[in-house]
Amino acid sequence: MKRASASHHTIDMNMLGVFRYSKRALDLVWATSPRLTLALALLTLLAGILPAAMAYVGQLIVDAVVAAMERYEQDAVIEYFPALYYVAIEAGIVLLMSGCQRGLAGLQAILRERLGQRVNLMILEKAQCLSLSQFEDSEFYDKLVRARREASSRPLALVNKTFALLQNGISLASFAVLLWQFSPWALALLVVGALPGFIAEAKFSGDAFLLARWRSPEFRQQNYLETLLAREDNIKEVRLYQLSERFLGRYRAIFAKLFRENKRLIVRRETWGFILGIIGTAVFYGAYGWIVTSTVIGAITLGQMTMYLLLFKQGQGAVASSLTSISGMYEDNLYLSNLYEYLEQATPTKQTGLTQGPNIGDGIRFEQVSFRYPGSSQFALQDITLHIKPSSSLAIVGENGSGKTTLIKLLTRLYTPTQGRILLDGLDLQDWDEAALLSRVGVIFQDFVRYQFIVGENIGAGDETRFDDETGWLKAAQLGKATDFIDQLNDGFHTQLGRWFKGGQELSGGQWQKIALARAFMREKADILVLDEPTSAMDAAAEADIFAHFQTHTASKMAILISHRFSTVRLASEIIVMEHGYIIERGNHEQLLTLDGRYAHLFHLQAKGYQ
Repeated sequence: MKRASASHHTIDMNMLGVFRYSKRALDLVWATSPRLTLALALLTLLAGILPAAMAYVGQLIVDAVVAAMERYEQDAVIEYFPALYYVAIEAGIVLLMSGCQRGLAGLQAILRERLGQRVNLMILEKAQCLSLSQFEDSEFYDKLVRARREASSRPLALVNKTFALLQNGISLASFAVLLWQFSPWALALLVVGALPGFIAEAKFSGDAFLLARWRSPEFRQQNYLETLLAREDNIKEVRLYQLSERFLGRYRAIFAKLFRENKRLIVRRETWGFILGIIGTAVFYGAYGWIVTSTVIGAITLGQMTMYLLLFKQGQGAVASSLTSISGMYEDNLYLSNLYEYLEQATPTKQTGLTQGPNIGDGIRFEQVSFRYPGSSQFALQDITLHIKPSSSLAIVGENGSGKTTLIKLLTRLYTPTQGRILLDGLDLQDWDEAALLSRVGVIFQDFVRYQFIVGENIGAGDETRFDDETGWLKAAQLGKATDFIDQLNDGFHTQLGRWFKGGQELSGGQWQKIALARAFMREKADILVLDEPTSAMDAAAEADIFAHFQTHTASKMAILISHRFSTVRLASEIIVMEHGYIIERGNHEQLLTLDGRYAHLFHLQAKGYQ
């Protein structure tokens, strides 16, 4: 807890300051369902009044019974009606209270479902507005984890506590009217008896929040280890290299660490809660004795004694519940700060932009482009100058980490150049309308997504506007050379892929790459096609066939190819060799061999491997 305490200065622990999220939570719940929220408020109001009414009717019952007994002793006349009348009224109040509690529980459950969905959608919608660099920032990712962990349930919890506070406040107001007749000091005792428990709850709620906030990285490590140990795309390697026990050991170690801290906090919280609870118990039984003594000396009737004891007991519970609600609201506000801290994260400004450039047909130009990843002191790309013309192809070769994929991320505007600019048809990429720009680009990254959907939807994902276009699926699959195995699947294009869902079939690495290639061809309007190691899982013969086919069907487009296999690279109009973020060589295959530099060395090295 030392590290958590040390973080106090970074978080506004001021009670009034942190409650600023209460109104936002109320607004959020109201926006989710005004009718349900209004019904919840009305039932809360009714539930607040009924306990005092029940206590008052209890007094009337006791006094009616005492009066009937005295009448019987004097006149031997039995009068059942007054007492039974009040019993019937109390039975009605009990039924009404039960209905209120059931109604409140039902409304809260329905609202919880709807609100949880709304908040999760808010989190996911926000994620679509963020830049790639934000997702690659570990601190930001911790914010996302914290927002998703509890924020979906906290707004309704906060509103429920607000309504509970209102309910208890109404109950206390009605109790106060009746208790005042006994003594104003009884009201003071109610508050004094509940304060110690409230102070303890507020203190430990803040500590629990700080602890959870500080432990976000550990929670993320646990989640990651769970994916390694329980996902089909990871488990085969984990089993093969016998990593299960090591990863389970790490998982247990993180759990043990978190458990120790949780246990320490729970023990402290409950110990202090018990100690301070003694004060509340002492106050209650002191008041109990006071009321009993007053009855013995005839200051109040037996019915009044029954009512005051019930009022004091319920009143003390109401005060304690009110203070606990305030403490809980404080804790919920702290957790809601996670949600709004994430939702208020700055996002790149979206500009409407232009849908075409001034020099149509000029192609792509990189003008002295350099790029450095956020938080890094080294440039991933430096002084890149390129011109890719329509109906031409560019191949990029280089060792891993040379900047090949980074260059593609800049071209697709996933990142913005640190220096220089990239033009398409004479217009800076930053000035293009995003939808218009992306409609012209088809990309297969080496780590393309393997959607756990049917085959056709995996292909249709390449063009969202034609996601369900079955004619388009077939045409794109033919261009991607994927029909040879799709026709052999149980349900063809409607075959479920992956193992996550029932009946799913897994594909080989090469088959998945053909699906990804078909996905790129699905974007028919795209005149820029980028293939980043798209055939790494295929054999040399299959790759050669794919690229010969690819060249034929992209003759009128701008094609950019990243590959380690020189048998395919040599077909490109221009080849650039990258090293440490620089272009160190450029030319066609024959020119680079004549240059006898890095490209020639790598080409001859690979050629020997095939001899």
